[in-house]
Amino acid sequence: MQYKITSKWLLIVFLCIFSNACVVTSYGSRDKLTEEEKADLYLQMGVRYMELNMLKTSKQRLEKALDIDSDNADVHNALGALHERLGQFEIAGDYYEYALKKSRDNASIKNNYGQFLCERKGDYTGGMVLLNEALALPLNNKKWIALTNKGRCQLKSAKKKLAEPNFRRALRLNRNYLPALLEMQKISYQTRKYMSAQAFLQRYIALAEHNPETLWYAVQTERALGNKELTEQYREMLFSLFPESKEAKQLRTAIR
Repeated sequence: MQYKITSKWLLIVFLCIFSNACVVTSYGSRDKLTEEEKADLYLQMGVRYMELNMLKTSKQRLEKALDIDSDNADVHNALGALHERLGQFEIAGDYYEYALKKSRDNASIKNNYGQFLCERKGDYTGGMVLLNEALALPLNNKKWIALTNKGRCQLKSAKKKLAEPNFRRALRLNRNYLPALLEMQKISYQTRKYMSAQAFLQRYIALAEHNPETLWYAVQTERALGNKELTEQYREMLFSLFPESKEAKQLRTAIR
């Protein structure tokens, strides 16, 4: 089985090359920018550095945007996401709350804050309210994100039967949305629909590289289907690519 460079990695390379140039070019010279345009410039750079997992640089750019425009809801939303990534949940919650107060009809803010309440705070009711509000916004053109977050919230709140339809709705809107594909692959395996689990996995890895979780489920799925060769290939990939992951350690323990 060959390892491949995926579309996700190509996107990362593209962003590494153009993360500064494309933003500045779209506005022209920085000296001629209005304060609002400067804040938006630093916001865009901060978000792109966050996508590249360059969190220190992302923080610098986003804080610069905040210095320029302290009431910008999108900047507060991005800082909430950044501090969530950093594990600073109290700070993240404050940023999300302020962002929502400044922009009540912003689908991105409602989605991020709703997901945050479900995942980080265990506030499933509050999180679901915001995610449903995000779905109801007429200008929300990425409803598959909120649907996937709804499904994840339902899984965490032990409402598994309600979760799967939301993941399927998300994939009808965007058949290549990776988080929804991953959740459907896991649900299919857990409900012993192994052929479906295999199909969702194949769709996933056609778009993105493996991670420890996908490889763990790949091993389990192919083993359940009786595919010994594929089982061993996936196992070796997990051990070689992610030797210190909890999934690799779990498999080693099972082998002993």
